Amino acid sequence: METDDVPEGAPSADTAARVREVIAAAGVSQREFARRIVMDPSKLSRSLSGTRRFTAAELARIADEGQVDAGRLLGARPREQAPAAVAPVEGGRPLQIVRETVRLIAEHGFHAVRVADIARACATSTAAIHYHFPGRADLLEAAVRWCMDEDTDRRAARLASADDAVAELAQLIELQTPRTAQQRRQWAVWLDLWAEAARSTAVGRLHAEYYRQWRETVADVVRRGVAQGVFRATVDPQAAALTLTALIDGLATQVLASGTVGTGPDAMHTALETHVRTALLVAP
Repeated sequence: METDDVPEGAPSADTAARVREVIAAAGVSQREFARRIVMDPSKLSRSLSGTRRFTAAELARIADEGQVDAGRLLGARPREQAPAAVAPVEGGRPLQIVRETVRLIAEHGFHAVRVADIARACATSTAAIHYHFPGRADLLEAAVRWCMDEDTDRRAARLASADDAVAELAQLIELQTPRTAQQRRQWAVWLDLWAEAARSTAVGRLHAEYYRQWRETVADVVRRGVAQGVFRATVDPQAAALTLTALIDGLATQVLASGTVGTGPDAMHTALETHVRTALLVAP
């Protein structure tokens, strides 16, 4: 149960009110705060409304982001002596842990990464890692969520820079082509997490939600292209999105699995452009 980590008798309503104060003091939206503490926005909303109780790890991350004592969120009396000052970490300790986890997964694979490796990369202790993320499953779920948020932000920026649906689709294809070190690292993480999605219910739900959002983004671009007259009127946007997603995933897997000529990022990009030209674009 999600409430197992919360001490018995914890005043959930008062705790929710204190968390709202922390969010207000942060000066950001509730959704942005959820992103910063690597928490499902819907879980944060339910916890704030009183239909769900915060876990101890979630309160730890909230306290870290808000720079308050975790005990204060539960109504404990202020400590007589403040803890020793800790050097600030960009984005806060939870995000640092998740970023380093993602980097290590990309380099070594999730099952080869130990909590001690993450602690070493963050220059902290394993106890500090467990304080924010009690188990490996929590770390994996947070890593998936962080990758989803990063990809969504990059996707929005790409679409905003395009002039029409053809340019939008070209930007999405470029975003998914593993040319740069960052893109290859992101794909390496996704490849490693696909297998976990088949075994983990939580990761599987996130995986399904990510692909739903991605396919809907592509389908919306195709619909705009049909309305603009640049894509064929007979094109089914949902089917087009499904096909393009399958092509991207398959080709990207080949690119990462082989560095030989013919399966590199340029060949992948050319194949995707050819598909768009022959299956979607209105003939000149």
